[in-house]
Amino acid sequence: MESELELATRFDQERPRLLGIAQRILGPSGPLGAEDAVQEAWFRLARLDDDVDNLPAWLTTVVSRICLDALRSHARHEALAETLAGQLDEVTPGPEEQAQLDDSLSVALLVVLDTLSPAERVAFVLHDLFGAPFEEVAAATGRSAAAARQLASRARRRVRGQAGPEPSASSDAAPESPTAEEADGARAPRAVVEAFMTAAKGGDLAALVRLLDPDVVMTSDAAAAAMGSPALKLGRDEVSGFFNGKAKAARFAMLGGEPGLVWQHRGVVQVAFTFQLRDGVIHAVRLIGDREELDRLTA
Repeated sequence: MESELELATRFDQERPRLLGIAQRILGPSGPLGAEDAVQEAWFRLARLDDDVDNLPAWLTTVVSRICLDALRSHARHEALAETLAGQLDEVTPGPEEQAQLDDSLSVALLVVLDTLSPAERVAFVLHDLFGAPFEEVAAATGRSAAAARQLASRARRRVRGQAGPEPSASSDAAPESPTAEEADGARAPRAVVEAFMTAAKGGDLAALVRLLDPDVVMTSDAAAAAMGSPALKLGRDEVSGFFNGKAKAARFAMLGGEPGLVWQHRGVVQVAFTFQLRDGVIHAVRLIGDREELDRLTA
């Protein structure tokens, strides 16, 4: 095995690159400092009993995962302090923090990166900014190489301003508005959900009422209730009153193959809205905040 001095020397050679990766993934206002992330990677390396065959790749994966875990944990914690209809504040880097970043990383790029999900941010930084192969991106994000490629592609379009305003949580492409023919056919549920979202955001109470069954039921799981949503709403009046003029930050998404809505915080889905339709109107709405179920629905 290498001596600790030899290992430390090799690690120091990688440190500038690792700091650059951590800075870009975490951003200037991230929940963890780039130095801290790199230092944690050193601690993990020093505790290994065996030598690492490809040290640069191993360190890239470890630093990326440390940053990814920090972003996910931070997003969940902050979500508890916000209501479902809350608007996300734009994060502007401070001058001292911005000065620490490489000149190639513009303020505009930082702002866009902050809107990406943690996994998208890791994929974009590793592949597009540092040229890492998708096998390394896959190892860092815990996904397949094909899924990592999709993450990077989706992130790239958003960074370049090519993504639509209502992206699907389970597809690279933004959802297209259904045609009149589609609205009468298989995509009728999607048309109803999109109309519901438009009415809720615009405060169109009459439209909301028309889209709801008289006996509609809205329920929230424990995680969604902790974020401020009511545990139960019964009937058209209560449900329409709750959504009227709200859900400003909701976005359309396909959830487990069905049309729904999501509320995101810094690119991470925090609450999903699922709908059950009967005779062309909504008769059940469920608000889901449980992380495991959210991951399953948005995979």
